[in-house]
Amino acid sequence: MDSLLSAPDAPDAHDPQSAQGAQSAPSLGGDAFSAIAPGTTYLNTASVGLPPTRTAEALRLAIDDWAAGRPSFPRYEAAVGAARASFARLLATSVERVAIGSTVSGIVGKIAVQLPPGSEVLVADGDFSSLVNPFAARKDLALRIAPLAELAGAVRPGTALVAVSAAQSADGRLADLPAIRAAAAAHGARTLIDASQAAGWLPLCADDFDYLVCGAFKWLLGPHGVSFLTVRPGAEDGLSPAFAGWYAGEDPWGECYGPITDLAASARQFDTSPAFLDFVATAESLALIEELGVDAIHAHDVALAARFRAGVSALGHTPIPARPGGGGADGSAIVAVPALPGVAADRLAGAGIQVSARAGNLRFSFHVYNSSADVDRALDVLGGM
Repeated sequence: MDSLLSAPDAPDAHDPQSAQGAQSAPSLGGDAFSAIAPGTTYLNTASVGLPPTRTAEALRLAIDDWAAGRPSFPRYEAAVGAARASFARLLATSVERVAIGSTVSGIVGKIAVQLPPGSEVLVADGDFSSLVNPFAARKDLALRIAPLAELAGAVRPGTALVAVSAAQSADGRLADLPAIRAAAAAHGARTLIDASQAAGWLPLCADDFDYLVCGAFKWLLGPHGVSFLTVRPGAEDGLSPAFAGWYAGEDPWGECYGPITDLAASARQFDTSPAFLDFVATAESLALIEELGVDAIHAHDVALAARFRAGVSALGHTPIPARPGGGGADGSAIVAVPALPGVAADRLAGAGIQVSARAGNLRFSFHVYNSSADVDRALDVLGGM
């Protein structure tokens, strides 16, 4: 695959007009996304990522074989193993610490049900419901909500768990993960990070946290139905064993009837049954993310977002800072712009530009299939309103 690993030039933060004057740069993904329809500018990865062409082809082949009566379980198993190993490498952890699931909320629920009654769980105001609601649903837990910018300072003696998204779904703001991790360690609290809006573009080390959960259908470019969990050694007791299914056994195919007498020694003991066809696709997408490299993707995505921030600011709009408390001219691949006229989304859609409206903001997200020309096209539409 002929992919360009150099990031586009970011605009000068002191010269917003440079956003459209900077030299145009191609997408990072090169020809890996040849199936994207001509005239489509996709700036909505924060809702769902687009599959690489090879991912879509692998899934079509698997579906055709299934429909023809030729399901290939060895191929399915290989895909699950490859996806698990890729995710481990991307998150800088070992494969033995990675469990698989279907949804973020389902995985978070395993942690929520294991907490002793009265445990205090600290979350960020406005964080995504799949992370928050499993704790809120337990009325015998003490759920405490604090502003994202104040989350580290809100950790206190008696806090059992801090649960936060690395990047906020509504507006792309980034959590101060080092400060949160340090505060949790100082008070004996465990940490749960939702990386669904971060893994794939933001460099992260899963071993920095007790638990990290991630849906694969956004920045990891997989389909719905695949999620991952990482478990730091010593934190296994914080997950309920009640949800261990047949795939959690040390030998899943050899012991899939009756009680499992030998759970896997690794984090696989927390696996739920894999959606095999989804893993066929996910393995291909994660392989591409690895080939491009998270550091290169981070530089590419953030530079495009910075270009857009400068351009939309020059048009008189004020994007939400990427870092709580201000100073966020860059840093996030997601840019949320509040108070844009309601017609803006319609104008963008009419021009073939896909974005999303979230929490009163118009949300733009930039990934490997985007280029500076995509940024400028969106700015042209907004500037013409």
